[in-house]
Amino acid sequence: MVHRLEPLVIRHTHRIPAPCGPAGEGGVAARQFDAALMSVGFKLSAALLERLSGLAATAVVEIAARTLETVREMTGDHVEHNVYFVDFPAKVPDTFEFWMRCVAEALRDDAPGDDSVREDTVRDDTVREGAFAQLRAGVVDLLTLPSYGSYQHTYAEMLAAHGELIAAAGDRLTVLHLGGAPADEVSDLYLALAGSTTPLGEEGLRDLGALAGQCVDGPQPGAIPVRESRAVVNRARLAAGAELLLDTVTDVLRLACALSDGDVTLLEPTRFRSLSRPVRRALLAGLDAVVAAAPGKLADVTAHREAFKRLGERLHPHEYPRWPYAAEVFAVARGEQEARSFDSRVEELLGGDDVTGAARLLTAAPGRLFRALDRLLRACRTQEERDAVVAAAEQVAPQVSGRVLLSVREYFHNRTEDRGERRVFVNRRGRAWVTADTRSPVLPPERERLIAALDAETRRRLPAPGHLLIDPDILDVALPLSGNATGAGLGVLPRGSLSPVDGDLLRFFVHWKESSRTTDFDLSALLLDASYGTVCWLSYTELTQVEGEHSGDITAAPEGASEFINLRLNAVRGTFIVPQVNIYSGEGFEEVEESFFGFMLREAEQQGRPFEARTVRMKSELRGPGRVALPLVFLRGQDGSWRAKWLHLYLQGNPQANRVEGNRVSVATLVRGVVERDYLTVRYLTELMAERATATTLWDGTTVPDGPVTYLGLARPQGLHPDSVVVTPENLRALIPG
Repeated sequence: MVHRLEPLVIRHTHRIPAPCGPAGEGGVAARQFDAALMSVGFKLSAALLERLSGLAATAVVEIAARTLETVREMTGDHVEHNVYFVDFPAKVPDTFEFWMRCVAEALRDDAPGDDSVREDTVRDDTVREGAFAQLRAGVVDLLTLPSYGSYQHTYAEMLAAHGELIAAAGDRLTVLHLGGAPADEVSDLYLALAGSTTPLGEEGLRDLGALAGQCVDGPQPGAIPVRESRAVVNRARLAAGAELLLDTVTDVLRLACALSDGDVTLLEPTRFRSLSRPVRRALLAGLDAVVAAAPGKLADVTAHREAFKRLGERLHPHEYPRWPYAAEVFAVARGEQEARSFDSRVEELLGGDDVTGAARLLTAAPGRLFRALDRLLRACRTQEERDAVVAAAEQVAPQVSGRVLLSVREYFHNRTEDRGERRVFVNRRGRAWVTADTRSPVLPPERERLIAALDAETRRRLPAPGHLLIDPDILDVALPLSGNATGAGLGVLPRGSLSPVDGDLLRFFVHWKESSRTTDFDLSALLLDASYGTVCWLSYTELTQVEGEHSGDITAAPEGASEFINLRLNAVRGTFIVPQVNIYSGEGFEEVEESFFGFMLREAEQQGRPFEARTVRMKSELRGPGRVALPLVFLRGQDGSWRAKWLHLYLQGNPQANRVEGNRVSVATLVRGVVERDYLTVRYLTELMAERATATTLWDGTTVPDGPVTYLGLARPQGLHPDSVVVTPENLRALIPG
């Protein structure tokens, strides 16, 4: 069972649980394992190599097979990445020339000379006649041409056309470290995910579910502060017959969604399944206990009235008179019983212009008060009211979660009059949109007073770090304040993070595999100038530009398909490079069997295949709403250097035929909103932590101190003291105070 969860440990921690097996002479097998890992950009740490070398060769081979499968999937190397143009990025034709070639091939007469009429000959005649008809009409549909949109050669033929990748010092090398005992690694990962102070993304919740089933009888976190995580854990506890963790009626609703494989965030409606009698009894008993202990919690039902009505149809509360308080939940949902909500009382006070009274009432719900601060301050008419609102916030700040503290701190930092006339919104699923900003300003004295109070409270909660050792490259990584601010994958950073881009060639890739119907994803790159105006783009309609080449349009992916864009950074004429994935037709990002985006960096002389795992810097799953994905944007600095800023955004787009040409304005507006926003980063927290540190050192990438440290960096260095606290992007959420 633990072996089944080993890939989760490797993905989340970059550790291999301490290998077990018979002792032996496994040195040769271990070195071969290390060499195989290096071919996909990974390497064994010295301690792990030594541990493997002491095992029997058969045990090493077994561990190697499992690990290689995991890391290849982490980089996207588990699939065959073919390209339409076999020599890509060389010999990519001009777009019009290529289209004319496809038309000419459709018109070519290759019919056999005998009297027999074969089925494919009839088909060829039909294609030719169709092409002639389209030419006479003056418009040709590329999708009807037989040589357009599908691979014209095998994967093996494509590999034969490319030379071997030349090793370069800049190739990615991700070190896999020696972990603890397998059961301990699984338990520690479960505790970290379940106890996270920030919401997990889709992959994180799925992994938590798998871990919770294994760890339900073991150590548990002191608290599970995120409600979605609690629902996933409760599902495992229910299956094991353990006591449920419930303190609101919404906890029960989320658990019911989890049991139906629905949306535990409650953003999307769940179709509840039929539930067994034991499960129905458990849910009704949970509702009854919550309401009996605090009848006021019935007010929470109104926020999800329709969901509770549908759940009641599955639970049949009338069959269980012993739980009368549970029956009241569904009476409120049906409108048969009144339960005045907390929000309605707040709205009544604000409707009567009693801002001070509303702020006083909201102190009973500190999180809601903090989320309403901007509105309250805008509603104030006097300085006395403004002082009362800020004082209320200062009073309850110690009761507010660290994530909300930091989110509000970031919000007010950007709440200045010089931030433009538009607001960018991003929901919890990564869906983004822009509206005009018609709000009145928050006055500087209140804004600055709030920021000072938030800084003081955050500083109070941060632990004393001892010797603080910092890799400078992590300082501009944004804090993960929401679950979908970070996509699942390798080398992925939270939305708003900045990371350096070093290399001559930048190459994007997208891979998708359709599930049940023909699906066409289109990889494009939009180049913008310093004013966010369009310079040019690369896509299936513009295969070549001064900056680079497109690998060709693939229009169906029953066995999986890939597209690439190759860019020479020193030739880019713009200031911003915006890669995007447009769904032209077929299934959405959440419907396809598999879809992911990534980028590689290479030196000009490296050659190699279109896809080389050890040059992959980032690979991110594409699982979001909308029909246009914007994973990140590349920015050119004044010194000519490039950096990536992470977006993780999805646009609604059109139901069909999304193209880079059609969304240039909306994409540029969104990119501007993210680029010009100041995100709270690791730098902010390290500056607060440094005030209590015994020493603060910027790591030079070589030697590490002898004693324990608190290390913050993009990857764990080898040789750290075993008692060190290590924070990398894989567990960055651990920085967020509770």
